[in-house]
Amino acid sequence: MPEKNRIELGSLWDIVLVLADGEFHSGEELGLLLNISRTAVWKHLQKLEYFGVNLSSVKGKGYCIPGGLDLLCSKKITSLLKSKQQLELNIFPQIDSTNSFLMEQLDPARQVCCAEFQSAGRGRRGRLWVSPMAQNLYFSIGWGFEGGVAAIEGLSLVVGVAISRALNKCGLKDVKLKWPNDVLYQNKKLAGVLIEMTGDPSGYCQVVIGVGLNVSMQELHATGIDQPWAALNSMLAEDGLPHMSRNQVTAMLLDELLNILQAYESEGLSFYLDEWMNIAAYKGQQVELRNGQALINGTFAGVTESGALRLLCDGREQIFHGGEVSLRSLA
Repeated sequence: MPEKNRIELGSLWDIVLVLADGEFHSGEELGLLLNISRTAVWKHLQKLEYFGVNLSSVKGKGYCIPGGLDLLCSKKITSLLKSKQQLELNIFPQIDSTNSFLMEQLDPARQVCCAEFQSAGRGRRGRLWVSPMAQNLYFSIGWGFEGGVAAIEGLSLVVGVAISRALNKCGLKDVKLKWPNDVLYQNKKLAGVLIEMTGDPSGYCQVVIGVGLNVSMQELHATGIDQPWAALNSMLAEDGLPHMSRNQVTAMLLDELLNILQAYESEGLSFYLDEWMNIAAYKGQQVELRNGQALINGTFAGVTESGALRLLCDGREQIFHGGEVSLRSLA
């Protein structure tokens, strides 16, 4: 995606909604929609490159988005949800960051923010999360916990379990979880989790859980990704399984997250540790741990009851907590 000043969708979104069907629409038709000239329509459409949208134009036929766009729909997502828990679902055509939106709310608990496009999507440690329009899932859910920071130790691991359950239901097997918050498939990153907290560090706190999941990511939009990656529908296609719509995947993820977050309040992390370890990446393998400027080599030995990393270094077990810690395979 080109680096340039942020572009607002504005009235361009009305054109996107028409072109989302994947059919050709003439410049005249689109001009009438916005009450502008065909030349102005063309200028508007040039902005779609910034949002990661492929546009085709054929003289005499007009413009189309090949394959159309799989847009999110609150009614479809709500109808697909099995959970009866009350949620406030917000879907934005464009937003800087779904996490930032919920963090700005007075009470983000049980609010969900989804976006078709993020202009400033964030991963862990401030990394950019590549967010082309209508290809992947970018959403956040808010939750409230009593007990402050201590109550949410290992929460990212539990969220990973929820994501793996949802992906299994989509048909994707052998999903792996990399400590502390990445979801892998065939050793490639499929999804990531970013958790932020506000409120009382020792009392009632509010947590915003951001999830980025590659659904239909295309190679041409992945030039900014600095590690191997995978996309759900590509993996399903390799196994001869049908594609999943983004609305279907969103509903499945929300169902699993709602179930596991509600149980986590009473059960804690220990209830899910065995499940997490069963699908943990790099078990028993030699790995490199990056902790700030330090590099530590050891054997991945699992996690503690609080979700901290257990690493065998020269025959002695060492414990590492979250924050600036990341894990990389040496293989």
